[in-house]
Amino acid sequence: MIQDEIGISTQTLQWRCIESRMESKRLLYGRFAISPFRKGQANTVGIAMRRALLNEIEGASVTSVIIKGVKHEYSTIIGIQESIHDILINLKEIILKSDSYELQKAYISISGPTKVTAQDIKGPSSIRIIDTTQYIATLTKAISLDIESNIEKDRGYRIENSKKHHENLFPIDAVFMPIRNANYSVHSFESKTKTKEILFLEIWTDGSLTPKEALYEASRNLIDLFIPLTNSEKTEKNSEMEKKKEFDMPCFPFQFVPIDMEEMTKDIAFKHIFIDQLELPARAYNCLKRVNVHTIADLLNYSENDLVKIKNFGKKSVEQVLEALKKRFLVDLPKSKNYLN
Repeated sequence: MIQDEIGISTQTLQWRCIESRMESKRLLYGRFAISPFRKGQANTVGIAMRRALLNEIEGASVTSVIIKGVKHEYSTIIGIQESIHDILINLKEIILKSDSYELQKAYISISGPTKVTAQDIKGPSSIRIIDTTQYIATLTKAISLDIESNIEKDRGYRIENSKKHHENLFPIDAVFMPIRNANYSVHSFESKTKTKEILFLEIWTDGSLTPKEALYEASRNLIDLFIPLTNSEKTEKNSEMEKKKEFDMPCFPFQFVPIDMEEMTKDIAFKHIFIDQLELPARAYNCLKRVNVHTIADLLNYSENDLVKIKNFGKKSVEQVLEALKKRFLVDLPKSKNYLN
């Protein structure tokens, strides 16, 4: 019955969005169906996806603030309706989307009397405010309010240690969690005398990304977790094979080597892993995007010499890319495309 209603094939694993709605700027909802699974598989995938959605997806948040002329969090200023503590809480509630892994700064410089909202924040193009109506403070007199905010991109929840900051900078407990909630359910159906399963995923986001984007990112993060394990197994096998060759195999100038299925699997996976996972600085990231390098597979088509030739892509950026590839995926780029081992 469920299978017929959502029109999912029972031959190959497929997914589709069966419900999508915008409840507000700060709350997007999506419901997805994935099928067919063998009995027991849907629950395994559902548990992993829910954890990846809630714990592994990155978000942006204000992490600390400097307010001109203010030295204490519990200060009050004549002409400002809220206390400094209340203003910090309101800044914490601002929903942001950042395209950079570097520390970004945003500013508010405004004179009263007026109501201050997120619309009054000025920042770099890499930062986008999701809900500009977010309330910050009210200036009841003709005074100025100058706020400098530090914005970072991370995942999870960060409790700031106020002892690490000087007296003019106020740390904020940052929430880097764009997923508000995630649920899953499993339903069974009969297919050619076999029991198959459909996985339903429900995703609520804060508006900084869509539920579909969250589904993609959670899937990529799960793939990233297992790639090092695949590479480790391959390294051990290669080491054992080399030892065996030294003693058992004759030396020929050319030997037939069968296709490595693990290598094929890795190549396919790299086509679905975006360069965001390398956590590169903004300069290197933007340069790669400009030359249409979007996935790790795209990047592996380049050599070190090719990267140097990219406009505004300096030696330091090349080193950052090489280090990230080695650290995250145990991959080395060749010096040039036409090279000899």
